[in-house]
Amino acid sequence: MNHTNTQDDAQKQAKPLTPKVKELIANTKSVILATVDAEGTPNSSYAPFVQENNTFYILVSFMAKHTKNLSEGRKTSVMFIEDESATKQIYARERLTIEATTSQVERDSETWNSVVGKLKEDHGKVVDVIAEMKDFILIGLHPVKGSYVNGFGSAYFVDENLEIMEHRNDVNHQSK
Repeated sequence: MNHTNTQDDAQKQAKPLTPKVKELIANTKSVILATVDAEGTPNSSYAPFVQENNTFYILVSFMAKHTKNLSEGRKTSVMFIEDESATKQIYARERLTIEATTSQVERDSETWNSVVGKLKEDHGKVVDVIAEMKDFILIGLHPVKGSYVNGFGSAYFVDENLEIMEHRNDVNHQSK
């Protein structure tokens, strides 16, 4: 019996539970953002976030390139990733990458006040200062679909509710 095939088959059948995805999000304080400008030039950055229902909110300055890209509704990708210092294997860090649509939250709306309060709880009093700055806007990131990876050959599609759907592919890593 081929031990490698048995191990690969078992890993595919041992689909991780959705709470594992939610645990990764809960253990992450900021998201990595990938945006594009009007010419298609990519830009990456990060922002502290909070989650309310199925939306991630970030408070970001309009002076930053990524904020303009986000506010103009262009394609966005968001990544939550295991801390480097906590990983056992740097090549196989646990991560969730989602495609997201964006919306800008109106200043002083009920959502603004609720989310800014949560940001302050999670990230400290600095939020009071930056929330008062007129160049800071609140952006909602709404998941569309994505992928969750928790090791070699262990990648899964996730839906807009961040529920694990299925193994990403049946092609295993192979050596030359």
